[in-house]
Amino acid sequence: MFKLNANFKPSGDQPQAISKLVSGFKKGQEQTLLGVTGSGKTFTIANAIEKINKPVLVLSHNKTLAAQLYNEFREFFPNNKVCFFVSYYDYYQPESYLPVSDTYIEKDVQINEKIDRLRLEATASLLSRDDVIIVSSVSCIYNLGKPESYEQNAFEIKVGDKISADDFVRKLVDIHYENSEIDLKHGTYRVRGEVVDLIEGSGAAVLRFVFAGDKLESISELHPISFVKMSILKNMWIFPAKHFVLTEVGQQEAIENIKKDLAKRLPELGEVEKYRLEKRTNYDMEMIKEIGYCKGIENYSRYFDGRKPGQKPYTLIDYFKTKGDFLLVIDESHVTLPQVRGMFEGD
Repeated sequence: MFKLNANFKPSGDQPQAISKLVSGFKKGQEQTLLGVTGSGKTFTIANAIEKINKPVLVLSHNKTLAAQLYNEFREFFPNNKVCFFVSYYDYYQPESYLPVSDTYIEKDVQINEKIDRLRLEATASLLSRDDVIIVSSVSCIYNLGKPESYEQNAFEIKVGDKISADDFVRKLVDIHYENSEIDLKHGTYRVRGEVVDLIEGSGAAVLRFVFAGDKLESISELHPISFVKMSILKNMWIFPAKHFVLTEVGQQEAIENIKKDLAKRLPELGEVEKYRLEKRTNYDMEMIKEIGYCKGIENYSRYFDGRKPGQKPYTLIDYFKTKGDFLLVIDESHVTLPQVRGMFEGD
């Protein structure tokens, strides 16, 4: 499954280390690979990955180090899928309220669109193939949409399918793709007669779907800037443009449960807080009814996932199809593990 690409071979004590790592993994042991900076630890781990032949989660304690490892593993495994998964916030100001001065500070975030695309690429890859290496920060233990909902809302489309451009666009809208006639970017589409151009939530290339009445005639992949045709496709899977995807039935049930909990909570608050909470929650519910999404939808994820109070949310780890049967590599574990524990306990 994994094919290592390198112009050099293990030397010194690396062959022994690789052998012990592989043997220990098969026995279910936790192991520590020691080595000074520049001693080839990443190359040693890459050799172990090739021999263990399981999906991999590489955990790092900061974005810069994760980016470095991501580039190194991409060089070692050019024919496999290496993905990058870190927090997509460039800026984050949480929602807050100061009752003394009746000051309401709205939640304000700036999301890095490139990192958002890479996160979607990671989850789509985990659900569609096995030869995947995910390089992640501690962000992988935080709330992500339910993998079953994300996967169930994906759909396959093939050349020759009986589907019109209008029906295809409706399917895209249902999984949170947005119409963008001017600036085509990831998670958006545009329509020109019976031609639909699309950039997947996890993609960078433009996908062009040409319809003839109620039939799909062709799918082609275009360069995102020059729009030069790069390849012709026979079929493809399209995954949702966002991680939080709701079915209509689940949506209605979740909204009812949110309203019940809101009714219980309001009598416990003062008049100003009551007004703020009721207004905000009702506005969010209207947005979800109309477009299936709202700003900060992750705050309501327990209701949409059907989880009980206090039950842990779904995370990137739940997207591994093998459910626990994968290789976990923790880089700089003396720093990374305390950070994971701190984040987990703080949450």
